[in-house]
Amino acid sequence: MKITVYKKAGCPWAAAVIGFLNELSVSHRIKNVTTHPHYAKEVEEKSGKCISPTLEVDGEVLADASVEDVGRLLEKAGIVI
Repeated sequence: MKITVYKKAGCPWAAAVIGFLNELSVSHRIKNVTTHPHYAKEVEEKSGKCISPTLEVDGEVLADASVEDVGRLLEKAGIVI
């Protein structure tokens, strides 16, 4: 499973999602749209918006994701939570 988290600096929702992934030892890549404007453009092209956090999981985009959203997605992928 390939997970990319697009986040804005200081976003508490992104911090919660990243913390959740870390707690479960789920590998992921973080792209900070605040410090790297090209990531902001990239996520906007993929989702139509630049909302934090937005996840891309195996090519599927999940904008404005919550911990609960990510948990459901991981369970669907067979990862036990």
